[in-house]
Amino acid sequence: MDVPRIEKSYAEYGERFLQRVFTNTEIDYCNRYGETRFLHFAARFAAKEAFSKAIGTGMRDGMSFKNVGIRNEPSGKPVIELFGPMLERWGSHTIHVSLSHTALVGLAVVVIEESA
Repeated sequence: MDVPRIEKSYAEYGERFLQRVFTNTEIDYCNRYGETRFLHFAARFAAKEAFSKAIGTGMRDGMSFKNVGIRNEPSGKPVIELFGPMLERWGSHTIHVSLSHTALVGLAVVVIEESA
């Protein structure tokens, strides 16, 4: 996800954009980074997109931005959090997520394993 695209959406829609796309946990985490917060928002947006592609539905069949979030463990490791229909359908699976970013791009990879 392009960091400037996230910045532009925020400039145009403000907090309404953040509240529509990100969980409160994500907003609190990213806002701690001040001027570089949009790098973190972009990586989390990319993770939501990667998850939607990993489950094969895109943005339908219960998939919405607010039903998927990223939180960080005390070690800093990012973890996918699921809510609503996404939790019901995918909560029993093991989900791995990796996030990265540059000054211009947020990246994410999501791998889903069926639990034994």
